[in-house]
Amino acid sequence: MAVAAMTIELRIEHAQSLKDRRQVVRSLKEKLSHGFNISVAELDEAVTWQSATIGVAAISASRDYLAGQMHQVEMAVNRIVNDLGATVADAWWEFLETAASY
Repeated sequence: MAVAAMTIELRIEHAQSLKDRRQVVRSLKEKLSHGFNISVAELDEAVTWQSATIGVAAISASRDYLAGQMHQVEMAVNRIVNDLGATVADAWWEFLETAASY
């Protein structure tokens, strides 16, 4: 079993309030979770209105499948946040090693 985790840092320059920030974050989370078979969560507290950190996790039997899926998710994130008036400041993903259970 392979597990992939992605971290996405967003810049939301147009946000004038916490409500503006939440709208972008909520919309991104909903679109990703409905478009892909992944888990999506906000990783940081709303410290500033203009930034957010999103986490994505996926599990599969195939590392190759996960690598392709993470690439597709990253492209979708860029497209979605652009439509929402935000930008991706940084995004990275990695495989998390799982211990075999017997």
